[in-house]
Amino acid sequence: MGKSPTISLCMIVRNEEESLGRCLESVKGIADEIIIVDTGSNDRTKEIALQYGAKVYDFVWIDHFAAARNYAFSLATQQYQLWLDADDVFESADRAKLLELKKRLDPSVDSVTMLYHLAFDASGNPSSSLRRNRLVRRERQFQWIGPVHEYLAVSGNFMHSDIAVTHRKERAFTDRNLRIYRKRQAEDESFSQRDLYYFANELKDHKHYEEAIQYYEKFLDSEGIWVEDAVSACVKLADCFGSLGRKDDRLRALCRSFAYDAPRSEPCALIGDSWLDRKQYEQAIFWYELATKREPSEQTMGMRNRYASTWYPHLQMCVCYDRLGRLDEAYRHNEIAISYWPDHPSMLFNRRYFATRLKGSNGDAESVLG
Repeated sequence: MGKSPTISLCMIVRNEEESLGRCLESVKGIADEIIIVDTGSNDRTKEIALQYGAKVYDFVWIDHFAAARNYAFSLATQQYQLWLDADDVFESADRAKLLELKKRLDPSVDSVTMLYHLAFDASGNPSSSLRRNRLVRRERQFQWIGPVHEYLAVSGNFMHSDIAVTHRKERAFTDRNLRIYRKRQAEDESFSQRDLYYFANELKDHKHYEEAIQYYEKFLDSEGIWVEDAVSACVKLADCFGSLGRKDDRLRALCRSFAYDAPRSEPCALIGDSWLDRKQYEQAIFWYELATKREPSEQTMGMRNRYASTWYPHLQMCVCYDRLGRLDEAYRHNEIAISYWPDHPSMLFNRRYFATRLKGSNGDAESVLG
């Protein structure tokens, strides 16, 4: 077996003294070189980076994330470039997998994709994940694209790994990205498809629902959009309509996702909610059942919200069957739901409720919780 490839860790940071040490600790023995590009810290960020042997450089912030990341990549000298944010970490199991991958990585691989765990349930299991091109061959000179919500434009020989980067976000929610988009909007800058989608996301996250709807519509009306973003935009558009109390528009937005791909678990589960809200339980059950059968592939580069194909539709079917008086079916689906989330309070309550009801008790048990 040949010599293990070398890795440059490339990061852009600003005021990350609370999280940077944890991140760099998780790549000890993995990164042969650490490139830290600081965009204006006034805390101990640089000092912490130097303690881990990093090469620290300054970059004057110009409201352009891709420019900063490309500068960091340009400073790398090793065979592969690995990128992380300061609030990312390799947990111990994933760290071990990456160390093993480094020993056996075929040097013809241009990009290694890794899972990116963004959110977790109460038991600590990943509930929202996507894939990112995370480790790339330096000689290919791949470039970052976009001022905000930048992406790495990659081609060639891909390897889809089961290694995960875990996002441990600790910073407060800010309007930084929205301000960048607003500035570009004020300057009449032409927005790409990607800009339309992510600007709409920022507007939605800041509860500017009417304006977000306009930009999701512009995005969805454009040609040749990536199917993953199209389906996601339909779900987010539906959420905007729901927040405005426009229930029929919400349902239409969810159904619109079927124009881009076969039904996915999340829109199906949410359509089920629409029927449940109307007290049309048989229709709701149909959509929840479909949601359980539509879990996306582990290799998809789009967002995977696991709740929609696992515990959630089963918990909702439990509610539906209970209201239809079909207690055995309601109990069965609650038990399936609890297998995914053993300490969920509603499911535990339901288990106690059914223990009483299925024994024929006429006690004062409440209805199952959704």
